[in-house]
Amino acid sequence: MNQPLAYVHPSAKIAPTVVIEPFTTIHKNVVIEEGTWIGSNVTIMEGARIGKNCRIFPGAVISAIPQDLKFEGEDSTVEIGNNVTIREFVTINRGTKALGKTVIGDNSLIMATAHVAHDCVIGKNCIVVNGVLLAGHVEVDDWAIIGGLCAVQQFAKIGTHAFVGGGSLVRKDVPPFVKAAKEPISYAGINSIGLRRRGYTNEQINEVQNIYRILFQKNYNVSQALSIIEADFEATQDRDEILTFIRNSQTGIMKGFRLE
Repeated sequence: MNQPLAYVHPSAKIAPTVVIEPFTTIHKNVVIEEGTWIGSNVTIMEGARIGKNCRIFPGAVISAIPQDLKFEGEDSTVEIGNNVTIREFVTINRGTKALGKTVIGDNSLIMATAHVAHDCVIGKNCIVVNGVLLAGHVEVDDWAIIGGLCAVQQFAKIGTHAFVGGGSLVRKDVPPFVKAAKEPISYAGINSIGLRRRGYTNEQINEVQNIYRILFQKNYNVSQALSIIEADFEATQDRDEILTFIRNSQTGIMKGFRLE
């Protein structure tokens, strides 16, 4: 349903069941799939690909060009999955030639005033809370939660099921299953509440906790800790995910537990 006070470029591909409220602008080269609702005063620019049953609230700007001086006008996109909610005044920039796209996974919630920069990849079922700033090339894995007013440095990665406390400055990678907080960003335990909510057993949670005790609460360096974990813990999906994440880290992982 296209309100007469909205502007939709003739070449935009809008499914018949999409609702577009007044004073919204939709540019060319945009695709919006079935059941999505676009609130008033939203701007959806060239290159947006929006999935089914999404909700985009007033003031959001989707697929503006990157705030990157290396951008040369190349074709790129913003790809938003199904059942995604984007709240008021969120800004999501499209990709550059580095990746070509910025991605928001299915069922994610991006709360008011958050910014997602070029070439970010946010997984499925993620929550990005109010005022979060994601610099370019940030990766956020499935089920991660980033607390309000966090700032995440370019190329940083946040692992699956991780929880980052509000107001944190994320300059290093945050491994899977953990809670991260303090300044500088540090290990603050595992995200046991989140894991239980998602069906993890006590045995799985204990395994993750024991792995991170070796990594973050003993006096081993990272290489020593990884060798011990690989030798002493049976191979499981969770163990291997932790080992792979840390070994692939380009910026290094956050610090371990420390007393005030």
